[in-house]
Amino acid sequence: MADNEKMTAPPTPTGGASSSTAALVLADGTVTYGIGIGAARTAVGELCFNTSMTGYQEIVTDPSYAGQIIAFTFPHIGNVGANEEDLESTTPAARGVILRMDITEPSNWRATRHLDQWLKSYDLPGIAGVDVRALTRRIRDGGPPNGVVAHSPDGKFDIDALVEQARGFPGLKGMDLARDVTCHQTYRWEEGGWTLGRGYAKSAPATRKVVAIDYGTKRNILRCLTDLGCEVTVVPATATAEEVLGHEPDGVFLSNGPGDPAASAGYAVPEIRKIVDAGKPVFGICFGHQLLALALGCETEKMKLGHRGANQPVKDFTTGKVEITSQNHGFRVIRESLPENVEETHRSLFDGTLEGIRLKDRPVFSVQYHPEASPGPKDSHYLFRRFTDFIDGKEG
Repeated sequence: MADNEKMTAPPTPTGGASSSTAALVLADGTVTYGIGIGAARTAVGELCFNTSMTGYQEIVTDPSYAGQIIAFTFPHIGNVGANEEDLESTTPAARGVILRMDITEPSNWRATRHLDQWLKSYDLPGIAGVDVRALTRRIRDGGPPNGVVAHSPDGKFDIDALVEQARGFPGLKGMDLARDVTCHQTYRWEEGGWTLGRGYAKSAPATRKVVAIDYGTKRNILRCLTDLGCEVTVVPATATAEEVLGHEPDGVFLSNGPGDPAASAGYAVPEIRKIVDAGKPVFGICFGHQLLALALGCETEKMKLGHRGANQPVKDFTTGKVEITSQNHGFRVIRESLPENVEETHRSLFDGTLEGIRLKDRPVFSVQYHPEASPGPKDSHYLFRRFTDFIDGKEG
């Protein structure tokens, strides 16, 4: 698809109105009209696509999407409505959403409201009726463009101004977004996993103490740690090693998060090095994986496309098994930059991206993907047990 080719919406999306109340405007001047959903306002960000078929609430509330507008490749987004349980953070960090079909009435017993109402409650704008397949091909071939989603119920748009707004967005490279989504003070996490009929469990009796550094953590990561008998203390992204170690943890967790890891390295990497040098078991996920890699002497780079979806095959070299993983990252660790004492443990079977590392002589490891995935898949939950085994001295 040529850069200057115009994407067009279907004349009337299923369930939608006959007139355009939203516009998707890209930095190169491409304009797509559709049906406005969510908040009636304008949002600018980097466009990305997610291939998951379920879990749209968890995706939109994943802090790792800060600064991004999410295009869902699965057409039926909103069909199970929205509820107050399937959230990965208190406030969504994503900028907006792009859908193929207009939102239908919810058809699920857990729904408490329409997805459109839910988007409005968080002031999130969106557009439905977009040819997401064409948009996905554009992102695939040319990389993620900057764009604007404008929802205007009166159907009036200043396209020239929206193009300039899209062009003015600096992009995610060089952006330190972890500071924007981290917690502001230390707190204890006391919620376990969800089960049918019971909701989220209370924390189990703790046999281990873990400090989680919050660069934009997802709640289900903390639940997975709690379910394994960890007393979880969450500290801000800017916490020093002295503050972290002052809690006398048995292990330290480095969370996921948004933005460019190199931009957050100035305050995060020196502290991670001190924690590793202290001999504590360390486990990093996604952004935490990238920061750990930087602390160990590796390098990172922005990817052309990134990986976002719940159907990504990864091979674990330590077991020889292939797992289907949930992923959300636009940066990666450069394999060729691994020092002698760091080895690759996981690799993407889609494009060969490095997906996991560990120190050869210490209980320190990380993965690029999301083993806590909620609603799934759950192939990679074993990594949390691997972390607690390191804490218990069973791995080495």
